[in-house]
Amino acid sequence: PTAEAMVESASRHIEICKEHDFNDIIVSLKASDVNLMMNSYELFSEKFDYPLHLGVTEAGPTKSGSVKSSVGIGALLAKGIGDTIRVSLTDDPVEEVRVGFEILKSLGLASKGVTIVACPTCGRLEVDLFKIAGEMEEKLQNIKTPMTVALMGCAVNGPGEATHTDLGIAFGKGSGHLYYQGENRGKVSEDEAIDKLEDMIVEFETTKQED
Repeated sequence: PTAEAMVESASRHIEICKEHDFNDIIVSLKASDVNLMMNSYELFSEKFDYPLHLGVTEAGPTKSGSVKSSVGIGALLAKGIGDTIRVSLTDDPVEEVRVGFEILKSLGLASKGVTIVACPTCGRLEVDLFKIAGEMEEKLQNIKTPMTVALMGCAVNGPGEATHTDLGIAFGKGSGHLYYQGENRGKVSEDEAIDKLEDMIVEFETTKQED
């Protein structure tokens, strides 16, 4: 199939709906090929003004499927194309929803939940940041309050990043400094880090709810 063929097919089906006085139409041009999907939606949006349901269909397993969906859906949304989205993964539908929210959050189109900022690590790393980041992501996935949490692995770039997020920690050797809305809350051990961050998150949530 080609983008032109996809759009022509959609056009024919729109005409069928209109012939039966049905005008509550939303159009989906999903494909498993990312380029075909993107080109089809872009071409359609140039010719018609119907709302569009975006998605990369049969995207595949969680990791590769999330990448394909993020590229296809995200690129179109960034251009102002699209009204609803569906992430299709060979996984639990709950995971599909999580990936969908992350796509929207990355473009500033949704503010629900926690955004984690974490460094890719380097030779300065002296804590198990992979484990900490994984545990924090799992613990924070159901939080509704919008917030950004920084998990930084060294004292070189860490303090700067942590200072400019809502909450964060900048690690050194076996310990780290906690930050709450730019304020240094002091030093904690690596073993205490997750619990102390959770305490600050509860504090932040409470403050936001009171506001």
